[in-house]
Amino acid sequence: MTLATDPGPDSALRPGADTAAVLDVSGAPVPRLTVIGTGYLGATHAICMAVLGYEVLGVDVDPVKVEWLNSGRVPFFEPGLPELLAKALDSGRLRFTTNFAEAGDFGDVHFVCVGTPQQKDSDAADMRYVDSAVTELAGHLRRRTLVVGKSTVPVGTAARLTELVQRLAPAGTGVELAWNPEFLREGYAVDDTLRPDRLVFGTESAWAEERLRAAFAPVIARDTPVVVTDLNTAELVKVAANSFLATKISYINAMAEVCEATGADVTGLAEALSYDDRIGGRFLKPGLGFGGGCLPKDIRAFSHRAEELGVGQAVAFLREVDAINKRRRARTVDLVRELVGGDLAGARITALGAAFKPNSDDIRDAPALDVARTLHQAGAHVTVVDPAATENARRTFPELTYGSDALTAAAGADVVVLLTEWTQFREIDPHAMAAVVSHRRIVDGRHALNPSQWRAAGWEYRALGRP
Repeated sequence: MTLATDPGPDSALRPGADTAAVLDVSGAPVPRLTVIGTGYLGATHAICMAVLGYEVLGVDVDPVKVEWLNSGRVPFFEPGLPELLAKALDSGRLRFTTNFAEAGDFGDVHFVCVGTPQQKDSDAADMRYVDSAVTELAGHLRRRTLVVGKSTVPVGTAARLTELVQRLAPAGTGVELAWNPEFLREGYAVDDTLRPDRLVFGTESAWAEERLRAAFAPVIARDTPVVVTDLNTAELVKVAANSFLATKISYINAMAEVCEATGADVTGLAEALSYDDRIGGRFLKPGLGFGGGCLPKDIRAFSHRAEELGVGQAVAFLREVDAINKRRRARTVDLVRELVGGDLAGARITALGAAFKPNSDDIRDAPALDVARTLHQAGAHVTVVDPAATENARRTFPELTYGSDALTAAAGADVVVLLTEWTQFREIDPHAMAAVVSHRRIVDGRHALNPSQWRAAGWEYRALGRP
């Protein structure tokens, strides 16, 4: 299969554009792709690659998920992805299956995108799903092919999997393994796949690099930087990046603790720091802290792996980064408790947000739900409202009450607490909400509201790190 050259500016990467004719910019054969695992990462990658013009086969052990995707339904919330799935299915370039033998025959490049959650009783990453996917795929690899890991894994995993796949595959050493870490932000995953700020290729041969370049040809054609490195370095890039981001977030939240003790204002402090180009303002935002399925478990797994390697001291600071992050949740509960006079029993609390971040339905390690559950356990009557994550939250925390919209949920509330900074929450009219609550008290857990506007409407406004 060979395809024509780039037809013009932006068309290669614009969602909704017909990009089937932009893949081949060098005359090299265009590889057929499989994507093993169709969760958040895998489904997004499979759909976007098909929209870019590749023939893609998604593989998953869950037949329900496969049925959903084949019928045009995305099993999670991600803006723009349902439309791209419909386009990819209509093109005939994308389908999904549970059949690994079919995948082995179909693919030239196989992307492994299964999850690596935290182990139940350990900080270590749970590698069962990666190992199972690679083992199942390897038995059906009968020709020279490339297996590419995208999952976030402990350093050293790629070397171990290389031995595993070459031992199990009928093609033996004809199968190579590479690593291509993902850098998706939930809520922006389509853009991050089609327009990444960089591609990282961990390879062991020129052939593997060439195959990866062919598998990302239209993305590279947009002048996306490509970092080619060894397997170990490629594995470290994602956890190192997440550790840096987590550290920056926890740093400004540590400063918020100091500000609370001194009467200083952390927002002014953060603004002053942001003008220093050595520091910058991105992620220097005080508040409730980070959550989700990546940063918390990744920094813990990184610390665990470093200890296994005998260099635990080098990343010992990540334990405090994690601890600072957890303290922000407890401190948010304290602010609510202070507003109701010290006793949460019987207090009516409206929690705005359940997802760990806006534009997502992901509730994994969500600070919002951690706060809501803690308030409930302290005797408060908590009503949670979220534009996308309500059903996920209800399944996990059925003991909480859930509302359909912010104003209805706030009826009779003693305290409103903003926990996820959805746009519709940030744009709430404080006068309209004042008309339905019992007491005008608000805790801004995300520093997303305008304090002057809320105070002018008669609200007692509190936020972490602000006097």
